[in-house]
Amino acid sequence: MSVLLEVKDVSKSFGGVAANVDISFDVTEGEILGLIGPNGAGKTSLFNAISGDVTPDKGEIRLSGVRVSGTGPVACARAGIARTFQVVRSFDSMTVRENVMVGAFCRHTRAATAMAEAERVLDFAGLAAQADRPAHSLTPPEKRRLEIARALATEPKLLLLDEMLTGLTPTEAGAGVQLIRDVRAQGITIIMVEHVMEILLPLIDRAVVLNLGRVLTSGLPGDLVQDPAVISAYLGDRYAQ
Repeated sequence: MSVLLEVKDVSKSFGGVAANVDISFDVTEGEILGLIGPNGAGKTSLFNAISGDVTPDKGEIRLSGVRVSGTGPVACARAGIARTFQVVRSFDSMTVRENVMVGAFCRHTRAATAMAEAERVLDFAGLAAQADRPAHSLTPPEKRRLEIARALATEPKLLLLDEMLTGLTPTEAGAGVQLIRDVRAQGITIIMVEHVMEILLPLIDRAVVLNLGRVLTSGLPGDLVQDPAVISAYLGDRYAQ
């Protein structure tokens, strides 16, 4: 498999506070990569840079070999990067179908075509029965699925998931894990931020660990849970041998 995303020496500061410092890693096509670390480690800031919401102060981000950093969120979406948000951001006065059509308009200019794509994605995401409901009436797990559905409607190459499984019951989280696996089965590469390690570690292929805005280490999940530096910075004593 070839490299899809390249993050090279990316740094970003806000008001003198360094959120990301010289971050570098690659993501392979079809991979599920976990981005983990304590609160304030710089995970969401990095998501914002990859999705075009902010421009790095230094370094560059490439998708399929083409520079996307600094091009803005619309250009990044059209290049093939989609994301969800830690705090769900639905258009509450619109129906579930209309919410997903917003994403579909990234690729389709005709309303009928966008609606057809929205119907396909809603069926895939298990929300077809809720298509005509207002978005505000959905349950929290359904709203998270709506976030994913709207992102998928942009037909991404890369999907960024920001804590989409946090706060769910075990049954809901299990269904969410299956949806993520189904997304990957469609050939979409995924980067996940998630704090529930018992859910994340069996799901991902590899992880990058951030701490204080820098890459602490990266590797296979089984190796990271035995790494003293990762245990000390993030995982805690329950992972210590």
